Amino acid sequence: MDCSNIQFSLQKSNVDYQQLQILFNQAAFWARERTIQDLKTAVLNSNPVVTVWDGTTMIGFCRGTSDGVYRATIWDVVIHKEYQGLGLGRKLVETALSHPLMSQVERVYLMTTYQQKFYQKIGFQENKSTTMVLQNAYEINSISLGDGSMIPDSKALDTASV
Repeated sequence: MDCSNIQFSLQKSNVDYQQLQILFNQAAFWARERTIQDLKTAVLNSNPVVTVWDGTTMIGFCRGTSDGVYRATIWDVVIHKEYQGLGLGRKLVETALSHPLMSQVERVYLMTTYQQKFYQKIGFQENKSTTMVLQNAYEINSISLGDGSMIPDSKALDTASV
């Protein structure tokens, strides 16, 4: 396959949400059924966001979250099935890891179901000590701060609309 036209982008504004939804449905069993509105919210709250393009077709995506010092996480790594095995997934993850918000943190985490060997080639190691998860199955409307004030639910927070 000719990869001479492949471009990587760190611009959130380049994300094509229709193509991203199709990419997830095609190549990511764990991300099927994601709505465009939820994808927009996830991208808005992530940095870095990396997309991979072959011309005008989005063929790869990942995003990260980070505090810039201690911890970061890589999320939603996906490469179109026809482009897998060409080294683009590795370059995608390495591009995210080289971002200033990711490159200096003490630890970068990710979750994977079946791709441990792929991530080990990049340098990730299994970590059995951080296996807790909270399935947020209940509604938290607000949280008391103990001084009579409250943290409102996320829908009321001052955030940019998507």
